[in-house]
Amino acid sequence: MVTHSEAFADLYVVDNASTDASVSFIQQNFPQVKIIKNSSNGGYAKGYNEGLKHIKADLFVCLNSDVEVTPNWLSPVIAQFENSPQLAAAQPKIRDYRNREYFEYAGAAGGYIDRYGYPFCRGRIFNSLEKDTGQYDGIEDVFWASGACLFVRSDAFWKAGGFDTDYFAHQEEIDLCWRLHNMGYKTVCVGSSVVYHLGGGTLKNTSPKKTFLNFRNSLFNLVKNTPPSQHFQIILTRMLLDAVAGIQFLVTFKFLHFVAILKAHLSFYMHFSRMSQKSENSLKKSGFFYCKSIVFSYFVRNIKAFNKL
Repeated sequence: MVTHSEAFADLYVVDNASTDASVSFIQQNFPQVKIIKNSSNGGYAKGYNEGLKHIKADLFVCLNSDVEVTPNWLSPVIAQFENSPQLAAAQPKIRDYRNREYFEYAGAAGGYIDRYGYPFCRGRIFNSLEKDTGQYDGIEDVFWASGACLFVRSDAFWKAGGFDTDYFAHQEEIDLCWRLHNMGYKTVCVGSSVVYHLGGGTLKNTSPKKTFLNFRNSLFNLVKNTPPSQHFQIILTRMLLDAVAGIQFLVTFKFLHFVAILKAHLSFYMHFSRMSQKSENSLKKSGFFYCKSIVFSYFVRNIKAFNKL
């Protein structure tokens, strides 16, 4: 966690009830870093909500512990906030720590979402990652900014209600940015700022739990942030598309991931009423959708790069 004031940035570590020696290591080796200890591990969403309550700043930077920053990464993004009062959230370009010329899965150069709730990015569609050749070096309005390195204006964050703790982890930043859009705010990617993300530091990409959270939480996003008149058609289509994804897991012998999709839908239906109630203040439809199906574009039309959409 980095917070910014007029003259400097303060560094905080929000400890989510860790059980190793990480807190003592920071205290001994980096005494200038402030530590906020949470009493329980509530995941990304609750962890940040609880930690940020103890911080007074105009701008928060929620920075994952597996992100490597680069020289001058803060300044160009902060400049955008200073010049645009309607800007609520932003991210830098996020490259792969292991394969440094390519974008990283969790955010790449800023995120979008299709009409059925599937997220994708400039520089990343599903598992296809683009090489960074400068194609996204400018400043561009996007639909969501990555939680791996999320700049967010503090007053807008709290006005929107912070992260939804029912998500635990994964796609809570998409929900937050969606709510911010519905409130009239903007989200951008600043291509002159670059960080490197290791990825999979909390949950490996091969983890069935990650599959569960991604499928379930994307359904949460739809119910919370689209008009109720659209829910039946969207959810019915998602059932069919997710069933195809489940069959693909079966035929590739990834049985636990197939089960994870089933559990995701079961959990979603159990929470449907609760999520519907949260949608009361989020019925304004935002822009920056991809109005087609990214699944169809990627798997049927064989489009693997954002600029080909």
